[in-house]
Amino acid sequence: MTMTDKKRALEEAKKVVAWIEKDELTDAEKKQIHDESIENFNENVNPGWLEYRKSVSTDAAFIEWTDSVDHFEDLNGTQFIDCLGGFGIYTCGHRNPEILKTVQAQLNRYALHSQELIDPLRGYLAKITALATPGDLQYCFFTNGGAEAVEMALKLARLATGGRWYISTVGAFHGKSMGAISVGGKGAYREDYLPMIQQVQHVEYGNADAAEAAVKNLVAVGEKVAGIIVEPIQGEGGVIIPPAGYLKRLREICDQYKIALIFDEIQTGMGRTGTLWRCEAEDVCPDIMTYGKAFGGGIMPITGIIARPWTWVDKLVDNPWILGSPTFGGNPLACAAAISTMRFMLENDIPGLCKKRGEAFMARLADLQKKYPTVLTAFRGAGLLICMEFPEAEVGYAVTKELFSRRVMTAGTLVNAKTVRIEPPAVLSDESREAVITALDEALAAVKAEFKL
Repeated sequence: MTMTDKKRALEEAKKVVAWIEKDELTDAEKKQIHDESIENFNENVNPGWLEYRKSVSTDAAFIEWTDSVDHFEDLNGTQFIDCLGGFGIYTCGHRNPEILKTVQAQLNRYALHSQELIDPLRGYLAKITALATPGDLQYCFFTNGGAEAVEMALKLARLATGGRWYISTVGAFHGKSMGAISVGGKGAYREDYLPMIQQVQHVEYGNADAAEAAVKNLVAVGEKVAGIIVEPIQGEGGVIIPPAGYLKRLREICDQYKIALIFDEIQTGMGRTGTLWRCEAEDVCPDIMTYGKAFGGGIMPITGIIARPWTWVDKLVDNPWILGSPTFGGNPLACAAAISTMRFMLENDIPGLCKKRGEAFMARLADLQKKYPTVLTAFRGAGLLICMEFPEAEVGYAVTKELFSRRVMTAGTLVNAKTVRIEPPAVLSDESREAVITALDEALAAVKAEFKL
């Protein structure tokens, strides 16, 4: 056992602060950051992370250092077109100047809150969110990450209904905290933590009859159901779009059995799929809805839930902290970012832009599928939540490597190994899109030759 070395810790902190505050780095400093970053990940983060990066590139040592609009750069100025979008956070682009300006102004006023006085921005953001969401969704609770928002949604469903069981779907992804992974739909993320929340039944996604049967059977044996949780489109499951009428049927089931319908819109919401919220495309209002990813404008992390009035039971009024008390949830900087993001999205019709540019992407993918049918076996999407499907996971990995070598960043989906996402910022220019298509054409040709498809 070693003693702490606070002197070295101070020296290290001072060195890194100086680099952060410096306008330009020397070549020697860039090399030092490069080498030390690899060492730090291996020694103090997780050596598996660098191995994971090699699934994208044989060179895992690109050190991200800056970004702007639709691309990011490494330490040496190598530019990558962003078709990953931080798994959906960059809908408004990288370092959107309008959102950044708002956050900087708030930072110059005060950054975090006292926890006791009324923070006005949290109230204004809740009001704006209520105005911008469907139906009578009204009460907001702000959190920091997607899984945390899902935890709050699951807890609220129990408080509101008195039920204990949840119905989720195979292939679902709701985060990796204990409650969120309990309703997740991939064994690899669940097996090491069993047993979790045991009152969860998984049914086939897109099959409303299966969901109804699960609820009906539980009720028949005296169990009380809290809610059904579902993604309006399964993002990490491979951009699986359910059949028309599926969400409406779930709404009817929940109304019939007086249970909560929870929509996880963390990835599908905030304009990504062509409407501000995906449930708007199906004209369905949930009882509880989670949101996140792009909610902070790609500047600040902020997620949360919004719920209908009937779910906000007396216990929540009597004890406002019974649902949760995240120290940084709904902090002023994050709320400033989200308010500015809402303004930017609504003022510039970002959902409409996602729809238009998604259709343009899909049209170009149709051409490529005709050209490489044995490689690109399928593609699908809504707005700028798009995925390409390949015959095997290894083929998809090879395509991402080829794209990476051509300076286009994308990645697979976390639940479906055979699919690779295209999830760029809405502000991706037409020129950048065509550069991506050219790179993808070359990547598909290279992979077709490599695998003799």
